[in-house]
Amino acid sequence: MIRGLIFDFDGLILNTEAPVFQSWQEVFARHDCELTLTNWADCIGRSPESFDPCDQLEESIGQALDRMAIRTEQRRREMELIDAETVLPGVMDYITAAKRLGLKLGIASSSSRDWVLGHLSRLGLDAQFDAIRCAEDVMHTKPHPDLYLAVLSELSLQPLEAVALEDSPHGVRAAKQAEIFCVVVPNSLTEELPLDHADLMLPSLAEVSLEELLFSIEQERRIRGA
Repeated sequence: MIRGLIFDFDGLILNTEAPVFQSWQEVFARHDCELTLTNWADCIGRSPESFDPCDQLEESIGQALDRMAIRTEQRRREMELIDAETVLPGVMDYITAAKRLGLKLGIASSSSRDWVLGHLSRLGLDAQFDAIRCAEDVMHTKPHPDLYLAVLSELSLQPLEAVALEDSPHGVRAAKQAEIFCVVVPNSLTEELPLDHADLMLPSLAEVSLEELLFSIEQERRIRGA
């Protein structure tokens, strides 16, 4: 029986990934360079420290840059874009339905706690989750399973009692390594990435109710004999 939902944060609850990518693309464009999704894709769903765009930019132009100035401007533009974003479609409906059904709610994010809690507070969601585990809470972030295992422990759940909601290949891999049924909901960036290792894919949380999803998962498990 499913007793909990574990959400990713970036790209699943809030569209932060596209603004971060766009802000860095603009930085590259100002230096007559291109930052492609192919270059960027591996850092989606991982800790921000997993990829430093400045390394690639300096390599592309063949000279050192004022990294502090670049990061300050990029960060300003990033926050400008993110502050215009609201909760992604269907997320509030899933939270409301989970509360009604008595399910526990968690977040497993490779981002920093300040980042996640800051945005949750801005969105009025900071009190909705029973467990939040971020980069500082584990030895290894996604694609390792540590974050999901930490949330399961905090919620006192077994892997079969939870469903992970993800948007990226690294996130799906982390959930699957934790032996959690994983539903992937691609966003505008990750829809072009390989996600076939997820158990189920939805175009949007707004298109399938939580009750319908839970029913589908139980049916899938019966078919698999799980």
